[in-house]
Amino acid sequence: MNWTGIALGLFSLLLIGTGFMWVIRLEYWVGAYIWKWIAAGGLAICVASLFMPNFLFSAIVGITGGAITWGAVELPHQEERVDHGLFKAHPNRAARKRLNHPGHENSHGAKPGLGKWWSF
Repeated sequence: MNWTGIALGLFSLLLIGTGFMWVIRLEYWVGAYIWKWIAAGGLAICVASLFMPNFLFSAIVGITGGAITWGAVELPHQEERVDHGLFKAHPNRAARKRLNHPGHENSHGAKPGLGKWWSF
């Protein structure tokens, strides 16, 4: 039997689960303005997976890079969810750098915090 697929699936599940936590914590402590740097790092990890010596290492590194990139894309959405009161804001949040959300007031429809694509 080959357990590689199941092991990679469980690894993906673990990374997605921890991705939720680090996105929430990173937005709380640092802010969402660094999302582009994190996305670039995640993409660099994905490119590095192309040069791994075997399939398993390549898959693990690629899945990790993809999860980091996805989490980085979620950081601005997390900032919006904090703006709408769905998550706790850092006490010094007003003093730190923030993203500019053009048209932020009307970009979500009746479903705040879920992003403009979920507002049908």
